[in-house]
Amino acid sequence: MRIAVGGLHVECCTFNPVKVTEKDFVIWRGDEMLSQPYFSVLNEYKAEYLPTFYARAVPGGPIARETYENFKADLLARMKASLPLDGVYLAMHGASFVDGMEDAEGDWLTAVRDVVGPDCVIAVSYDLHGNVSQKILDAIDIFSTYRTAPHIDVRETQLRSLKMLHRALTTGERPLIAWVKVPMLMGGERTSTFYEPAKSIYESLPELDALPGIWDASLQVGYRSADEPRATACSVFTGTDKAVLEAEATKLASRYWNVRHACVFPTRTGGVEEGVALAKTSATHPVILADSGDNPTAGGVGDRSNVLAEVLRQGLDGVIVAGITDPSATDKAYAAGVGAKLDFEIGGTLDPSSGKIKMAAEVVLLSPTNEPLEREAVIRIGGVVVVLAARRRPYHNIADFKRLGLDPAGAKTLLVKSGYLSPELAPLANPNFMILSEGAVNQNHITQGQRNRMLTPTYPWVQDLQWSPAVALSKRSLARLGA
Repeated sequence: MRIAVGGLHVECCTFNPVKVTEKDFVIWRGDEMLSQPYFSVLNEYKAEYLPTFYARAVPGGPIARETYENFKADLLARMKASLPLDGVYLAMHGASFVDGMEDAEGDWLTAVRDVVGPDCVIAVSYDLHGNVSQKILDAIDIFSTYRTAPHIDVRETQLRSLKMLHRALTTGERPLIAWVKVPMLMGGERTSTFYEPAKSIYESLPELDALPGIWDASLQVGYRSADEPRATACSVFTGTDKAVLEAEATKLASRYWNVRHACVFPTRTGGVEEGVALAKTSATHPVILADSGDNPTAGGVGDRSNVLAEVLRQGLDGVIVAGITDPSATDKAYAAGVGAKLDFEIGGTLDPSSGKIKMAAEVVLLSPTNEPLEREAVIRIGGVVVVLAARRRPYHNIADFKRLGLDPAGAKTLLVKSGYLSPELAPLANPNFMILSEGAVNQNHITQGQRNRMLTPTYPWVQDLQWSPAVALSKRSLARLGA
């Protein structure tokens, strides 16, 4: 079996004004892909794997059109060089948005289909916050998505996709895809699979996989920060029994729709001033404040300093702020060196509307690196330690702090740019408070301009929306059924 491997993995917030370009991506080409732990899943199923092109980036704004076209051309050239192919596995996110284009994944997958031909079996793995369209499903044969948010089942999802691909290629079976759109678009913070109502729904999916005629049951929450018509929740089923697929896809979609009013924040929330005041008066520690509106893992810019300003105004100490993206301030710290005391302007470097604050601070640590974009500086203002970064990035794992000489568990207050907390930080929170802050991924998304999204009436923008499920099949499924 000859199977080509590739993918494009980035989540693009259309309210983030900072375009994502090639420098923002980690790119693996050709055999370089096979040496990456991310693709070690290929070792689980024997085949002749032909690695092509894979790019991933921290969520951000729209992908620059030139960057996308260059990536696609690279992928397709390598696909053509790999022909003939029996199968293709593509590791995707599903919420890419390209400047001047709608449905980037639809374009990407259709282009692959045009190269590999109609007989090649294409399997994809997706993030549950990805958006699906008829064009996407028409180009592929096999679909599977993450079942956890925060995402701790990436490998398991890859394995499901590969297992189905190998089943199709070894048995000759050709699966069908059925899906049902759900006119509902909730932020990931309201639909974490660690909490109800999403928890029970996602935990039930393996039972659906086991039904005769079903290979995979998937439920997309969708990505609400992408203002394009395809942004929606949906159920997507892969399998061989049309009647069962249609029935179960309809049931799952209806089940999700019926819990829409129960999708609420699982933790205490409030404004910036309220959150900082809670941290100042809390008798337990560490208090973890999540700056949700500027969360880079959801597509936020990551350069806002307004919550830090409030921390300083209220006079907190024992605080770690991780982190603020500011290449100018970071470079200034490197130029001055450890121990230097100087004036900083922090914030608003990438998005001028984010605003800046001025402060005097001491440089206490500079991360050793020869790459300017990988620079990280730790500065101190009284009892507040701030991590500055040259590149947009999250600080959601313990290792992110340890390598900078910081102990998140020992802080009185930990301020991170996050929505729901990562699996590593969540157990430390004592308590956790989600700040409903301003930014590109503002949690009050009803107030954000959703012009294209609103071409289709969607909950919660339309509170009294009435809906009846309608199932659809992929174009390739209909052809196999002779329809």
